[in-house]
Amino acid sequence: MGYTFDTQPSPFELGGKHIRGWSDNYKEIKMQYHQAESWGYYVPMRTSMVSDPLEKVARLASESAVVVFSISSCCMCHAVKRLFCGMGVNPTVYELDHDPRGKEIEKALMRLLGNSTSVPVVFIGGKLIGAMERVMASHISGTLVPLLKEAGALWL
Repeated sequence: MGYTFDTQPSPFELGGKHIRGWSDNYKEIKMQYHQAESWGYYVPMRTSMVSDPLEKVARLASESAVVVFSISSCCMCHAVKRLFCGMGVNPTVYELDHDPRGKEIEKALMRLLGNSTSVPVVFIGGKLIGAMERVMASHISGTLVPLLKEAGALWL
């Protein structure tokens, strides 16, 4: 007996425009019957848990006010984390080099940004801000603090 579940759309906001995509991947969970002595029980057996890395990014980005996708040895990642901490913001940081699927997520972030620089990637209030250049440009222009306040990450 097999069951399939549609994955949810993954919302992103990029440059004020919503990007929504439906994954072509399906998660299929099959229940396999096992006989143990005189009684039986059902155990979920995952046969294909292939999920879109962009869906994972969307889910993680929506769970916290400020989310940074980072690599622990990256100096630009360290700088953006220090910037937020210096402002009194505690970002949720996902170190891609500590995640078994980190390379897949990194490639998805590169596609999302449309360039070869994959990290750091910052989301504020579930909205894609971008890489280090965009974060610093927002900080210098004075638009970063209002974004952080709106997302509930900064109380000034």
